[in-house]
Amino acid sequence: MNLTLNTPYMLAEISDGVGRMTFNNPDRRNALKLEMNEAIVEIFRVFAESDDVRVVVMQGAGDKAFVSGADISEFEQHRSSPESRAHFDRISAEAGKALTGLQKPLIAKIRGFCMGGGLATALSADIRIAAADGVFGIPAARLGLGYGFAGIQKLVGLVGPANTNEIMMSARRFTASEAHAMGLINRVVPVAELDDAVNELATQIAQNAPLTVGAAKAAVQEATKDPDRRDAARIAAMVETCFQSEDYQEGRQAFMEKRTPEFKGR
Repeated sequence: MNLTLNTPYMLAEISDGVGRMTFNNPDRRNALKLEMNEAIVEIFRVFAESDDVRVVVMQGAGDKAFVSGADISEFEQHRSSPESRAHFDRISAEAGKALTGLQKPLIAKIRGFCMGGGLATALSADIRIAAADGVFGIPAARLGLGYGFAGIQKLVGLVGPANTNEIMMSARRFTASEAHAMGLINRVVPVAELDDAVNELATQIAQNAPLTVGAAKAAVQEATKDPDRRDAARIAAMVETCFQSEDYQEGRQAFMEKRTPEFKGR
């Protein structure tokens, strides 16, 4: 099923338990336009509410980029005054909240450039799989842009202070191998194997018990928070829900019968 959107620069579909969102601006290396951020909010609302979606994959159109960053050609229109910047920042924040607020697994499938806002988008994913031609970086220091604390905090949590310093201060481009070595991405695969690797992973996750997967994602999210902000009671309640679910019964029964379980998410 294809979703109907108000922009041609984003595509979305649901098939076989997987929601797929594509940044569709290949002529500009999938640079993020304001209307693309607006569409992200709607796409992820549908994905979050649909029982047909158990895992989400986001990707860039073409073979040049995942997302190369914000569309700088729009800055004069959308970021040249305090009022326009406030509107731009509000929409961007809503898109970011939609990405990070999704309670279903989110995979970033990365080819080519993954720069600036594109890297920030990829970092909202739970799992990042990149082709060997991936290129990563945050060029803020070459543009004179201020980079918010939340983004820095996310980077530090993933790659540590020293690597974050190099990423931010040098503004240089990193290869996929370098990104993998520092923990920025989960896996690097040959270009020809990227589709199969991501599809296999998405299928594996989609076939697993949704309540268990959701509880695991929530627990990881809580673990990244400061200790005094963690909601351990919420995680305990989600774990108990798993044990009380029909899926737990199905999982046990399937194991005893040596068959593949058919989980319903309840």
